Amino acid sequence: MAVQSNADVALQVRDRDVRNRALLRGWLYVVLVVLFALVLVGGATRLTDSGLSITEWKPIHGVIPPLSTEEWHEEFEKYRQIPQYEQINKGMSLEEFKVIFWWEWAHRILARGVGFVFALPLLFFWVSGRVERSLGAKLVGILALGGLQGAVGWWMVSSGLVERTDVSQYRLAMHLTIAALIFAATMVVARGLAPHSEAPADKKTQHFAGFLVFLSLFQIFLGGLVAGLNAGLSYNTWPLMDGAMVPGGLFVIDPLWHNFFENPKTVQFIHRLGAYALFVAALWHMIAVGRSEPGTTHRRRALVLFHLVLVQAAIGVATLVLQVPLHWALLHQGFALVLLGFAAAHWRGTKGSYPLPTEVVVRN
Repeated sequence: MAVQSNADVALQVRDRDVRNRALLRGWLYVVLVVLFALVLVGGATRLTDSGLSITEWKPIHGVIPPLSTEEWHEEFEKYRQIPQYEQINKGMSLEEFKVIFWWEWAHRILARGVGFVFALPLLFFWVSGRVERSLGAKLVGILALGGLQGAVGWWMVSSGLVERTDVSQYRLAMHLTIAALIFAATMVVARGLAPHSEAPADKKTQHFAGFLVFLSLFQIFLGGLVAGLNAGLSYNTWPLMDGAMVPGGLFVIDPLWHNFFENPKTVQFIHRLGAYALFVAALWHMIAVGRSEPGTTHRRRALVLFHLVLVQAAIGVATLVLQVPLHWALLHQGFALVLLGFAAAHWRGTKGSYPLPTEVVVRN
């Protein structure tokens, strides 16, 4: 009877852990939706040249937008002091300023919102004992990345307030990449909390799936450089670029390494090469997993991942040849996040679920 009683207790504990994981997973999926919206609004803010419309960082007071005509004029006057207004938007009306202001304000309010959507439920789950010991460091790490992202965001904006008419492409790429990293990390944890009926894939499949996550994240970084330099607005042909597969003028800046970050032609060309590399890697992965893991969920997800890469490539080409219209550019950025998220989920899926605490106890 005692053995049966202990087994019943263990089963109850396991059921409780499974329920807690379902709650945590649902919360993390909500966080992913808000993060996705944040990145899209951030992209629109960049594409509409709205990012410098708010010239101060007020984490608390900045939640409240101007509420009177006097406050609007005060905010507009601050914007009129920076180079972007003087050199690009001189003569802009107050109504025109409001358009770019609201994009930046929405981006900042969403950034604050995702902080609350992550931090407050995490505190509740932690205090109520629903966060497993092995998950604590992962979730706190994501929260810390979010705090860093807020500081990097202002660091980025500040680069365009004194001498430049836009933000530094280095800082923009870093800002976008950290956002993508947070998204991928959240997806990995959420996927690790999901039940997996399939056995883990072999180590080669796991490692290459992780490499695809890295390639996807690196391609997003390159996309940030392209956006920061407005490099997509030139050389709007494909597959040729400036009339050749490998265009001239790629290394005209001295020192040479500056071309990879400051030469719009080189940056766009490297972004194209990154897309080709990701396409080939995803194709190879699909074929390899089809041979090593036939009939499994891993094989089906590798197939889906390749087709997501294919769709993203088509969107990228369309965005380029159409000369980067707002909606196509946002579709390209948003689908990049979908691709990264699926790649991250696929990688975690090849490894299986996180072990339940009861399973860890039994193993030890």
